[in-house]
Amino acid sequence: MRKVVQTVTLVAGALVVAAMGTALIAPADAGRQASTTGAAQLLTRTDAARQSTLRWAECPGPGKGTLECSSLEVPLDYGAPDGRQIKIALSRPVGSGKDRAKRRGVLLMNPGGPGLAGLNSPLPAATPLPLEVRETYEVIGFDPRGVGRSAPVTCGFAPQQVSQASNPRTPYNDADVAKQADTAEQLAELCAASKTADLLPFMTTANTARDMDRIREALGEPAISYFGVSYGTYLGAVYATLFPHRSDRFVLDSSLPPEGYDIEALRGQGEGFEERFPDFGAFAAADPRRYRIGGTPAAVREKYFQLARRLDTKPEQGYDGATFRGITAALLRNDATFAPLAEIWHKLDTGQRLKDPGQAADGGSGSNFAGSYLAVICADNRWPQDVKTYQDNVDEDRVRYPMYGPYAANIRPCAYWQAKPAEDRVKISSDGPAARVLLLQNLRDPATPLAGAKRMREALGDRARMVTVDQGGHGAYLFGANKCGNDAVTDYLTTGRMPEQDTHCPASPSTR
Repeated sequence: MRKVVQTVTLVAGALVVAAMGTALIAPADAGRQASTTGAAQLLTRTDAARQSTLRWAECPGPGKGTLECSSLEVPLDYGAPDGRQIKIALSRPVGSGKDRAKRRGVLLMNPGGPGLAGLNSPLPAATPLPLEVRETYEVIGFDPRGVGRSAPVTCGFAPQQVSQASNPRTPYNDADVAKQADTAEQLAELCAASKTADLLPFMTTANTARDMDRIREALGEPAISYFGVSYGTYLGAVYATLFPHRSDRFVLDSSLPPEGYDIEALRGQGEGFEERFPDFGAFAAADPRRYRIGGTPAAVREKYFQLARRLDTKPEQGYDGATFRGITAALLRNDATFAPLAEIWHKLDTGQRLKDPGQAADGGSGSNFAGSYLAVICADNRWPQDVKTYQDNVDEDRVRYPMYGPYAANIRPCAYWQAKPAEDRVKISSDGPAARVLLLQNLRDPATPLAGAKRMREALGDRARMVTVDQGGHGAYLFGANKCGNDAVTDYLTTGRMPEQDTHCPASPSTR
């Protein structure tokens, strides 16, 4: 999931072909063959080669006046490229196409998710890229397939079901898991009966990566650069695997493991929570008269357990134990939300009136977010189908992660998913040009912990370098205060200079 400075999107997570024909394989193979002449020749741009076939017009909504939009038809099923087509919506800053010849190329962006729209990503308010990066690239945003204005999928969930789809209740025993299994099955049945059920088998990360390559082609570019956060790191890694020699400068910020958004990535958030929480404990304890939830980090930690247990037993103002844990996990993702989190705790602790958390629980994204989130995570991976597996996971995580507990281990609709995925998960590969993918990773990331990012780095092999940053939070670039980490990314995007080996950035004085 993306950072939560603007909204709180609570997902207890944020990630070859059956009947795959020659037409599906050809683009990646062609890219490999074309690259034998070397990256320099591949990336030589001429005005003739960079003629876009897209038609642009002013975007509606928040981007009006600052962004222009276009759309591109792509195959729903790349195994049948001449079959049904869907439209992918994309955007760029107004006027950026006029000076394309002066720029290195295009920088595609993905804000995370899955399920998050990306049309507004080029806006400085959404992604405050440094001016030198914006001057180097034509920045391109897009709604991934199934999301927003790109053939949106829906499961037709009622408002209360939106949260249930992505945030199952915290289970405490086998009976709780069995009860949740009934709910998960009902939600999966709704998706299977929805008006967009026929799209679900094709909502894979691999197909979104292929859509990105169609965007590249329509823009007239021989290769693309890319910046992706959270789930967007997995999308970028999949593209770099399928199209290694069409991948120019890739930045993966806050990486998922190489398996993407699967059951283990979800459960791993318990580890991330434990690693990140001491930052919040120290923050609140440093000014106990102001925040009033504990005078030492240990006291703040104990307050967490007290509130969680109380709300599990007796929900208050719409906050039960699951909502409390979810909002705490979400607001741990950025230092800027520590103070609001402490205020929520204090008001819950003292019985003061709080804002209803219901809208925050789905980030205001509604049924499309929940449906597209499930569509991707259920299509990308094969999820255990027996309830006993989840019951065992719950028992294990209750011990492994005493703070987060088994919150992320409960059974989900993917266990009952009826839309058979059109393909197997892409195995992230180290094949391709060396030192093209830069990973930036906080040491204490609650959503995509360091352990998973290290495995992504290992899977990419010599194609990648990793810069670790001694700071906490989800999202290391731009929203973090660490100059060393920010400069590493900006320098790579603007000059192509990549660290010769994996490096580490010490904590900035302001974040110690």
